Amino acid sequence: MTQLIVLPHVELCPEGAVIEAEEGKSICENLLANDIELDHACEMSCACTTCHVIVREGFNSLEPAEDTEEDLLDKAWGLEPNSRLGCQALVGATPLTVEIPKYSINMAKEGHRK
Repeated sequence: MTQLIVLPHVELCPEGAVIEAEEGKSICENLLANDIELDHACEMSCACTTCHVIVREGFNSLEPAEDTEEDLLDKAWGLEPNSRLGCQALVGATPLTVEIPKYSINMAKEGHRK
């Protein structure tokens, strides 16, 4: 198990959290397993940006993002150099600190169509 620190988010995790994350599972899977309801409109298939997180510590320990993830991240709200899609970033042995952005672009939830 690896420590995953979640910085406070007004709606999803107001107090922040420290969880024991399962290695080999995504950040998104670990958050959901610990009752932190990170949006994941495409059911974690790397087809949207709703699970966008910013990795504040431990970013370099993650495997590099693949091209599909990089292309989607370009569309994420609040993109930063250490942004990842939570469904694609797999937790390893290095502790991580993540921030869930204040906003997310969720076309399905917001009633928009492509």
